[in-house]
Amino acid sequence: MRRLMTVLGLSLLAGCASEPPRKYVVFFANSSVELDDAASNVIQQASELAQQNPSRIVQVEGYATAGNDLSADSLLAIKRAKLVAQQLQTDGVSGDRIRQTPRAPSNTEGSSVGSRRVEIELVSH
Repeated sequence: MRRLMTVLGLSLLAGCASEPPRKYVVFFANSSVELDDAASNVIQQASELAQQNPSRIVQVEGYATAGNDLSADSLLAIKRAKLVAQQLQTDGVSGDRIRQTPRAPSNTEGSSVGSRRVEIELVSH
């Protein structure tokens, strides 16, 4: 009986560990805080998964390309994260589950397109 309980416990843990956190990426045009149809679809998919996993926190990280005015670029990252968080709420995710984090402007992401994004990830508490 003890052996069965151990195997059952390990199986449950393996099942939990095999579910990787899902990350969604919303891309923006240069210097934009506008959501296009593709971005809205990505946010909707993230919202649906968040609603299916109510115990998870929804982490929203905003990025921007580093230009000549780092304070304006930082503000752009904040606005992007805020816009995506608001759309997640509109799509049904409770605001108390959403954590917004702007990231410092950067050109080290491999391309300027990669820096013009917001990442949405469901994480454990």
